[in-house]
Amino acid sequence: MERTQVPNTYQIGEVCQILAKDNPELRGKGGCWGIVNHVGEFSCTVTMWDGEYTVRINHLKPLNYLESECQQVQEISDRIGRVYSDSLEETVKSLLQSLGKVNRLYLTELEEKLLSVLESEYGAEITP
Repeated sequence: MERTQVPNTYQIGEVCQILAKDNPELRGKGGCWGIVNHVGEFSCTVTMWDGEYTVRINHLKPLNYLESECQQVQEISDRIGRVYSDSLEETVKSLLQSLGKVNRLYLTELEEKLLSVLESEYGAEITP
């Protein structure tokens, strides 16, 4: 039987959740949010807390955020991305991954402090 492909309705800048399902490349990424930065015919490239991934649309779930809300998440993503590198200690990577799974549009006061400390420690602060 031939499968009917569903058209890709995602848009650049949209925030979606990763559904790892049976994809070994997405192991450990299930539940994380990503921001669409490229839309293909049946896949999207999303920016996540630890880099970019090309993901089939059946591994994405739209979070239906407003444009202003997507911008808030983009700011958090940018901050996490400036801190992240493969050479980080495992504890720091785990903390960044946890922030990349937060299911809300903002960081709590404590999460904000933790990310600020990491930005300061790893020289990723934005100077005003």
